[in-house]
Amino acid sequence: MKRKEKLILENLEITDIAAEGKAIARYNNKVVFIPFAVPGDIVNVVVIKKNKNFIEAKVVEYVKHSDIKIEPFCKHFGVCGGCKWQNLPYSEQLKYKQNQVVSQLERIGKVTVNNILPIIGSQNQTYYRNKLEFTFTNKRWLYSNEENLPNETDYWACGYHIPNRYDKVFNVEECFLQSEISDKIRNDITDYCKKENIPFYDLKAHVGFLRNVIIRKNLAGEYMLIVSFAENKFDVINKILNYVCNKYQNIVSLYYAINSKLNDSLDGIEPILFEGEKVLIEKINELKFYISPKSFFQTNTIQTQVLYSKILEFCELTGNEVVYDLYSGTGTIGLFVSKYAKKVIGIEYVNDAVNDANENSKLNNINNAFFYSGDMKDLLNEEFIENNNMPDVIILDPPRNGIHKDVIETILKLKVKCIVYVSCNPATQARDINLMSEFYSVEKIQPVDMFPHTHHVENICLLKLI
Repeated sequence: MKRKEKLILENLEITDIAAEGKAIARYNNKVVFIPFAVPGDIVNVVVIKKNKNFIEAKVVEYVKHSDIKIEPFCKHFGVCGGCKWQNLPYSEQLKYKQNQVVSQLERIGKVTVNNILPIIGSQNQTYYRNKLEFTFTNKRWLYSNEENLPNETDYWACGYHIPNRYDKVFNVEECFLQSEISDKIRNDITDYCKKENIPFYDLKAHVGFLRNVIIRKNLAGEYMLIVSFAENKFDVINKILNYVCNKYQNIVSLYYAINSKLNDSLDGIEPILFEGEKVLIEKINELKFYISPKSFFQTNTIQTQVLYSKILEFCELTGNEVVYDLYSGTGTIGLFVSKYAKKVIGIEYVNDAVNDANENSKLNNINNAFFYSGDMKDLLNEEFIENNNMPDVIILDPPRNGIHKDVIETILKLKVKCIVYVSCNPATQARDINLMSEFYSVEKIQPVDMFPHTHHVENICLLKLI
């Protein structure tokens, strides 16, 4: 059967960047989404997907490079799914992130945006993440110039998944998201296991031994490692982990996990402490927080201090307010504002996160913050409010998919004077604000960049009761 010839579109001018981070061009009145290009580029592209509303394509040739384009700093640019905006100056990245917030609040939220503050850029644009996860594979992604490699272990690697390919991982030699020590730890484990012929995992056949490694670090330069294995062969595990312990003194917490599931998630799996401390301790201002192997913590610690300070500012606390911290997670935001409030009540669906929040409260000798586990639409009833006092301020920090309609209805019944809505997804934030617009107006908007060189942006909205 004759293969269908690929459609090439020529001389497309990149005019903008979409909310998802892909560049935008137009062809016959259709929007064309193109990754890795920047506004001002003129490109020839091959069509990957086409429907009646839009086209997805990738660049096959740059006819003209944009005047604003810069050279990417990472050798993995174009293959890796992260840091896709490296070829865009940071000032331009911030401009497009701010535009994204405005566009989605106006288009989805039906908000008249005339009160937006300038986006706050990240102090560090590289080496800013405190957590990374890498996958081991026995059949790595091969580049076009790699054929018939001489040794089986030449196909073994540790790195990130190719975008949209669960079964393909490319070898990461250097990553600018975490310190150089992180690179060295990962590469040393990879080289050691190759030398010892310890089988890397096959992501399709689901056989092999060495699966993945999570590297967490704090601002003090201390590291936690969680290494996952497919089988409980303790003699081999012991050999690998002792090698790591002896080589790196700044790994203060070393865990391993046995994961025989078909996916890499540690859900339902309890990591086992091999050596060192049970937790890392991180500081945000004067507060300390426990970080356990599976606990959630904002990945850009330094910028988290900026984000939380802005949340506190938007709360306009005088010391007499009862604050409800909804989707409270491990309690970081609630504990951060507790010093300036009469009482903080945190509600979180995940019970383990609530346990972490209560431990963090004890760690900091905070006596006016209380955390509860449960479904908000069920928990926020008259009895709960009578026992914990009516809130004066609500802080919302939901996951990317936003707030369930039933929870919004529950919140609206409270008629709280002030809501501070924090979101990592301005689109779902805008949708939720629209659902609250009958009772609340948007008084102030503050975008914060937590993830340089990506399209992701954090946004804070202050809502006031009309």
